[in-house]
Amino acid sequence: MRAALHRLRTDQRGTGTVELVIATPLLLLLILLITQFALYMHATHIAQAAASEALSAARVSGGTASAGNTEGKRVLTQLGSGPLQETSMNVQRGPTQASVTVTGTVINVIPFVTFTVHAEAVGPVEKFTPPNGTGAVAP
Repeated sequence: MRAALHRLRTDQRGTGTVELVIATPLLLLLILLITQFALYMHATHIAQAAASEALSAARVSGGTASAGNTEGKRVLTQLGSGPLQETSMNVQRGPTQASVTVTGTVINVIPFVTFTVHAEAVGPVEKFTPPNGTGAVAP
């Protein structure tokens, strides 16, 4: 009886299979996490690029909030059709400052988890000021 128990304790047959059964799901989960992180970072860069372009169009002299919105949506259409979904954009232009906010959700690789992306861009509104301040062009 003692010999049989000793043989069962020292028998290594099947341990490789057990280790593989435990390690494989963990490895697959790690790969999915890395992929989800990469998609999140890519979606963040897309949202920031759209916010920057929309701000550039809204803050120029003669620009409007609708021009910024149009430019931001154009960038989102070109870049964001893959990892960035359900986007919304808010462009505001005041007398001294313009701001753009872009939000969206990242495509899911990991089930039952939703990641949201938020990007903002703020800058002063450009104004033309004559060099001498009188409104006339200096000679």
